[in-house]
Amino acid sequence: MKTFPLQIGTPDGLLFSGEVERVVCRTITGELAILAGHINYCTAIGMGQAHIILPDGSRRNAACIGGMLSMMHGSCSLLATTWEWEEDIDRERAEAAKTRAQEKLNQTQIDEQEYKIFRAKLQRALVRLSVNDH
Repeated sequence: MKTFPLQIGTPDGLLFSGEVERVVCRTITGELAILAGHINYCTAIGMGQAHIILPDGSRRNAACIGGMLSMMHGSCSLLATTWEWEEDIDRERAEAAKTRAQEKLNQTQIDEQEYKIFRAKLQRALVRLSVNDH
């Protein structure tokens, strides 16, 4: 299968630079797969599981939370707010974050802003745990 150059970065720095057969992530409008030869494209990234397929056919899974993806002239750049490779996810920490968020959401004295914050924290924890389940 054909490959293309991909760079994955976060505000903390470059996490991956190399050739891939495919990159898959959730955008704000749904799942997206980029293959070699994709048209020029730019989109906002949502929150969800992501993965890349390397030239040897191996797959690397990650949790991806927010950012931008662009495919320009055959080269793809993904700048994520948060990108955590599967092997870097601390399952105990994610479980604790999930529990804390669920406890806050179950409180009766919570305003709308707090609800939105803890709902997002719960979703981030669930994404990390789902990637870590692979």
